[in-house]
Amino acid sequence: MEKSCSLLVHFDKGTPAIANEIKEALEGNDMPAKIDAMMKAIMLLLNGETLPQLFITIIRYVLPSEDHTIQKLLLLYLEIIEKTDAKGRVLPEMILICQNLRNNLQHPNEYIRGVTLRFLCRLKETEIIEPLIPSVLQNLEHRHPFIRRNAILAVMSIYKLPQGEQILGDAPDMIEKVLLTEQDQSAKRNAFLMLFNCAQDRAINYLLTHIERVSEWGDMLQMVVLELIRKVCRTNRGEKGKYIKIIISLLNVPSTAVIYECAGTLVSLSSAPTAIRAAANTYCQLLLSQSDNNVKLIVLDRLNELKSSHRDILVDLIMDVLRALSSPNLDIRRKTLDIVLDLITPRNINEVVLTLKKEVVKTQSGELEKNGEYRQMLIQAIHSCAIKFPEVASTVVHLLMDFLGDSNVGSAVDVIVFVREIIETNPKLRVSIITRLLDTFYQIRAARVCTCALWIIGEYCLSLSEVGSGIATIKQCLGELPFYSVSEEEEATESSKKDNQVNSITLSSKRPAILADGTYATQSAASETTFSPPTLVQGSLTSGNLRTLLLTGDFFLGAVVACTLTKLLLRLEEVQQSKVEVNKESTRALLIMVSMLQLGQSSVLPHPIDNDSYDRIVLCIRLLCNTGDEIRKIWLQSCRQSFVQMLSEKQLQETQEIKAKAQISHAQPDDLIDFYHLKSRKGMSQLELEDAVQDDLKRATGEFVKDGDDANKLSRILQLTGFSDPVYAEAYVTVHHYDIVLDVTVINRTKETLQNLCLELATMGDLKLVERPQNYTLAPESSKQIKANIKVSSTETGVIFGNIVYETSNVHERTVVVLNDIHIDIMDYISPAVCGDVAFRTMWAEFEWENKVAVNTVIQDEKDFLDHIIKSTNMKCLTAP
Repeated sequence: MEKSCSLLVHFDKGTPAIANEIKEALEGNDMPAKIDAMMKAIMLLLNGETLPQLFITIIRYVLPSEDHTIQKLLLLYLEIIEKTDAKGRVLPEMILICQNLRNNLQHPNEYIRGVTLRFLCRLKETEIIEPLIPSVLQNLEHRHPFIRRNAILAVMSIYKLPQGEQILGDAPDMIEKVLLTEQDQSAKRNAFLMLFNCAQDRAINYLLTHIERVSEWGDMLQMVVLELIRKVCRTNRGEKGKYIKIIISLLNVPSTAVIYECAGTLVSLSSAPTAIRAAANTYCQLLLSQSDNNVKLIVLDRLNELKSSHRDILVDLIMDVLRALSSPNLDIRRKTLDIVLDLITPRNINEVVLTLKKEVVKTQSGELEKNGEYRQMLIQAIHSCAIKFPEVASTVVHLLMDFLGDSNVGSAVDVIVFVREIIETNPKLRVSIITRLLDTFYQIRAARVCTCALWIIGEYCLSLSEVGSGIATIKQCLGELPFYSVSEEEEATESSKKDNQVNSITLSSKRPAILADGTYATQSAASETTFSPPTLVQGSLTSGNLRTLLLTGDFFLGAVVACTLTKLLLRLEEVQQSKVEVNKESTRALLIMVSMLQLGQSSVLPHPIDNDSYDRIVLCIRLLCNTGDEIRKIWLQSCRQSFVQMLSEKQLQETQEIKAKAQISHAQPDDLIDFYHLKSRKGMSQLELEDAVQDDLKRATGEFVKDGDDANKLSRILQLTGFSDPVYAEAYVTVHHYDIVLDVTVINRTKETLQNLCLELATMGDLKLVERPQNYTLAPESSKQIKANIKVSSTETGVIFGNIVYETSNVHERTVVVLNDIHIDIMDYISPAVCGDVAFRTMWAEFEWENKVAVNTVIQDEKDFLDHIIKSTNMKCLTAP
C-alpha cells in the first residue's frame, strides 16, 4: 500500500541496501554515514519495505543524537513507520517515542522545538498526541516567533482530528487571544488561518472589528483574508457588499500577489461595472509592471476571460493592453493581439491601427531574430482590422506593400492576400494599389507571392495605361528571350556524352515538392561532378525575378504568367483603338509562351514541365490566336465573380463562428425577478446597488442557468446490464484529451441490502485503469454513482469490460453480474474545427510524413466522395465549396 509522507523522492531499488549494513552504520559514531543510513532506511520504507528490526536500533542510537540533520531525518522516519496494529490500536513501543517528543518540545534549542511541532501536524494518532498537549500549549507563549508559528499550526491540526474538540476544546479561545497580542506577521497569519478553518465566526468577527487596518497587515495575512471573503460570500451572497469594500481597499497595497488575488476575487464575486473596471485596471497594471513572461501570460489569460463576459468595460482599456506588445516574447505578443482584435470598435480602430503600424515599422530594424514572425502576426492583425473597418485600409495598405519582397515568405504572402482582398472590397483604392504594385513588383522574390500579384495585375488593370504598364512590367521581369540557347545545348549534350565515357558520375536526388495550389511535383536536384553545361541564359542583372524563378523550373508560375498576359491582352482589345498595337503585343506574348514551353521540354532543366502547366500555357496560346465572346466573358468576368463569392463565403463563415461563440441564455418561466428600483436602498453603497442590478439582469436573461447539451448527453449513455438483472447499471462516457471518465449509475432493484458491491473493470487496447475499485453498501432500491478514470495512450479503438460483484446477508457466496462491453471509438470524439488557410499550409509543410491510403468506393462523383469522407471522419472542409 502507498504511504502518505511529506517527502517524495525517486529512489531506485536496483541495489537494495541490506538492513544489516544500515544497522551497522546507525550504531557507529560516524555522523555522515549515520545520515546516509537514515536516508536509505526512509527511502526503503517509502518503497514498501518494512524493516522492523531497525526500530530498536534507531531508538537506542539515533534518538539521543543532538545533530539537527539526524533529528529532522528521525522525524521523517517516525512519520512513515506503522504506529498501529491490524486492529487500529497504537503499538506499545510508541511510548518510547512519546517521551522523546515531550523532551524535544521542551528542548533549549529553538530549531528542534520548531521541527517537532511541525511533525505533530502530521500525526494522526490521538493516544500519542494527548500526553504532549500541555507542552504544545506552553510553546504558544515562547519568546521565539519560529516556535510560536509552528505551535499554532500544531494546535490547528490537533483540533481538526476526529476527537480534537474533546481533547482541546478551548483551542479557538486560546488562538483568538494569541491573535490579539501577536506581533510576528507569519504567526499572526497562522492564527487567523486556524480561526478561519476551525471557528469561522471568530475569524469574521476579528476581520470586521479591524476592518480599517486590513491594508496595513502583511501580505501573507491578506491572502488568507481574501480566501475567507471568497468562502463567506459563496455561502451568503447577501453580505458581499461589506466584503467587497475590503477587497477594493486591498487593491492599493504594495504586494503584487495580493493585488492579483484581489482582482480575481472581485471578478468571481461581483459583476458590478465598478468592480470589474477595478479588476481590469489591476490586470493591466500587472501586465506592464511585471517582467516575468509567465506572469504576463497568466494575466493575459485573465483578461481574455474578462473579455468574454465584460467586453464593453475592456474596450476602454484596449490601449493599455496593447502596451504589452513591448515584450519581446512571441507568445505574449500573439495573445495580446488576439485579445485586442476582439475589442476593436469604430471609436478605437484608428488608435489601434496607428500602434500596429508603428510596431510594423519597428520590425524593419533587424535586431531580434523573431522579427519576421512578429511582422507576420502584425500584418494578419492589420488585415483583420481592415476587413472589419474598410475605411482604415487606405492608411495601411501602402505601408504593408513595402514588405512584398520580405525575406520571411509568410509575411509577404499575408501582405499580398491582404492587398488582394482590399482591392476588391475598396474600389476607391484600386488605382493607387495597382500603381504601387507595378512599381514594387520586381522586388518580389517568392513564387507564391508572384503568382498572387500576377493574378491581381490580370484582374484589376482596367485602363489603357494600366494594361500597358502591366504587360511592360511582366516583360521586364522575364528579361530577354530566349531562356536558353540551342547551340550551347547541343554542345552540352555532346560534352556530356564524352564525359560519360570518362566515368563521369551524375548524382540526382528526387524529393516531392508542394506546389502553390497544394498539389505535388517531383523535384530533382542534380549535382554533376564533371561539368555544368552553360545552357541557361540568366539575363543581365537588371532582368528580374520571374526569369530567375522560371529558370529554377517553376512552371506553375509560368502558367500564371501566361494567364495574366492573356487577360491583359483581352482587356487591351477592349480599351485600345489601334488593332496594330494589339496584334504587336499579342505576338510578343505568344513568343514568351512558346519560349516557356520550349524551356520546359528541353534537356536544360533537371525535370520537364508538368502536364497541368503545359496544358494551361497551350490553352492561352490557342485563346490568343482565336477568341470568341463566350471565352472573353469567362476570362474577364467569371474569375472575378468567383473571387467575390469566395470572399462573401469567408465573411459568412466568420459571422457564423462569432454567433456560435456568443452565449445562449435561457430564463426559466418561473424565475423570480427583483425590481431594484422598488427595493429599500438604506445603507447600500453605489457598488452594492450596481451589483444588485447586474444580478437581476443576469437572472432575467438566464445567464445563471447553464444547461448542458442534454440531448447530446443522452446519446452517450450506454446500458451495461439487462432490465431483469438484480442490479441495473448504465454508464455515461466522457472523453477529454487523454482521459476517459465513466460515470456509472448502479441501481439495487432488490428488496435486500447489497454488501461489498464492487464495480470491477478491465481494459483491452491502449487503455489503462487509474484507480483501484472500492466496495460500497447499497440499500434496497437505492442507487449509487460510481466514477472510474481511464487513461488513453493512443487513438486505437479500445474495449472496456467488467462485472459487478456483491454479497447479500442471507447468501454468503458472491454474486457476479457480467456487464456489456464498452467500445471506445476515437471517431466519436473528433469534432470539426476551423483553421486559416495560411496556418493550414504552414502546418502541412511541417508534416514530413504522409500515409497514402488506397480507397475502394462505388461513389462516382468527387464532390460526393469528399462529403462522404467529411462525414465519416467528423472533419471539416476548410475551403468554401
